[in-house]
Amino acid sequence: MEIIKKINRPSKDEQKLAIESYDALASVIEQLKSDNPEIEIEERQERIKIPLKALKFLGEILKAMSQGKPFSLVPIATEVTTQKAAEILGCSRPHLVKLLEDGEIEFTKIGKHRRVRFEDVMEYKKKMKKIQKQHIIDMMKSDEELGLYDS
Repeated sequence: MEIIKKINRPSKDEQKLAIESYDALASVIEQLKSDNPEIEIEERQERIKIPLKALKFLGEILKAMSQGKPFSLVPIATEVTTQKAAEILGCSRPHLVKLLEDGEIEFTKIGKHRRVRFEDVMEYKKKMKKIQKQHIIDMMKSDEELGLYDS
C-alpha cells in the first residue's frame, strides 16, 4: 500500500458530496446481512464484492471528509525513518534520536539507520498528549487555588 505523502483538506464540494454519500452508505450498511456485499459502479455497470469491514472503513473516510478533516491512510506495520517520525511528533530529528536511545520509543537498526514502527510513534504521541492535558489541568487547578483563575 502506498503511503500518501501529501495530506489535503477536502474542498467544500467534496465535503458536501461526502455528507450525502456518508448518510446513504451508513443507512445501507445497517441493513446489510452479508460479510461480503456487492457494490455496483453505475458508470461501468460493474459489480464488485467488497469486505464489509472495507465498506465500513469507507464510511469512516466519508464521515471525516464531510467534517472537513484531512486524513491519510497508513498501513499499520509501516516503518518510518527518524526524520518522518520526528515530523509526525513535531520535534527535531536529534531529539527523536535521543528519545529512541533513551528507550522512550522502540526502534530497529538496519546498518547505521534506525527505523521506527508508525504505530509506536503514534502511541508515543498519544501518551504525550495525555500527559500534556494532565499538566494543563494541574496548572488550572493550581491557578484556581491561588485565586488567579475562575472556573
